[in-house]
Amino acid sequence: MIELALYQPDIPQNTGTLLRLCACWGIKMHLIEPLGFIFNEHKMRRAGMDYIDHVEYIRHASFKAFKEDTVSHKKRIVLSSTKGATFLQKFEFSENDIILMGRESAGVPDEVHKQSEARIRIPMKKEMRSLNMAVSASIMVSAAMFQIKAFDRL
Repeated sequence: MIELALYQPDIPQNTGTLLRLCACWGIKMHLIEPLGFIFNEHKMRRAGMDYIDHVEYIRHASFKAFKEDTVSHKKRIVLSSTKGATFLQKFEFSENDIILMGRESAGVPDEVHKQSEARIRIPMKKEMRSLNMAVSASIMVSAAMFQIKAFDRL
């Protein structure tokens, strides 16, 4: 099944939105630290995020730890980036993919770009800079799930 990873997310509301998406669709989430906010399950439940009980998520201490985990599980990192060379509609997803989203404020550093097996972008008007990270992740995950027919398994 497709998985989703957030690289050092800054905005807790985006992370909460995506945890909910992952819970509803049965997708594993990876949180790559350091996070730009304090994250704990108690605060998430108190904020009405009872979906936390229905999502599998892993916190990785660093990108290096995340990368080691992907290698050991034979996963392919598919980076969503405005600098990606391949457009979303031309990309072929597989069951082994982890869609990686960059930090809201800064994306990902060049070393993360280089260590990602694929770099894809969502088409948009040239004069626009970027979409909201949670919106972008939702588009990417939806496209991947349609392609691998994962919605048929829900």
